[in-house]
Amino acid sequence: MVNDQVMKSEIATFGSGCFWCTEAIFNGLQGVYSVVSGYSGGSLPNPSYQAVCSGKTGHAEVCQITYNPQIISYDNLLEIFWKTHNPTTLNQQGNDIGTQYRSVIFYHNEEQKKVAEHYKDKLNISGAWDKPVLTEITKFIIFYEAEEYHQRYFEKNPNQGYCSFIIAPKVEKFRKVFKDKLKNSG
Repeated sequence: MVNDQVMKSEIATFGSGCFWCTEAIFNGLQGVYSVVSGYSGGSLPNPSYQAVCSGKTGHAEVCQITYNPQIISYDNLLEIFWKTHNPTTLNQQGNDIGTQYRSVIFYHNEEQKKVAEHYKDKLNISGAWDKPVLTEITKFIIFYEAEEYHQRYFEKNPNQGYCSFIIAPKVEKFRKVFKDKLKNSG
């Protein structure tokens, strides 16, 4: 089974604000094998959370999603990505402000780039948002895994203030909208 998963897996890397929120959403999807919180897009090798939070490294908080494209497509992942955060604010999601919270897609191949750019253009043309979609679409170079205490943060800390007031309502809304794509939805 493990070999089957490895053979059928692809990677998507998204930044949509706080990685705790992003991870909590994508972890619940059918066809997603793993979601790892980390940092990408900056200049400092092996950055720490404190360094990234300073806003001086250029990294974004991201999640690296390993998924089976035969179960959930990259298009589906993009739809969820754009519907679960505000891609029209520059370097901000809610009260989280700074370049580390920017809306960004790090594409792993030309097909991902093409699909992401097409979807972004469609959103802008459709008028789905009052303002232009500012999501950065850039080539993936390297991913640094965040410290262990960030992994599965919402799952491990559901009663922590940020989790109960910010993440829980977002996850609840996500589960209602995408119930047909959730693990154990039957």
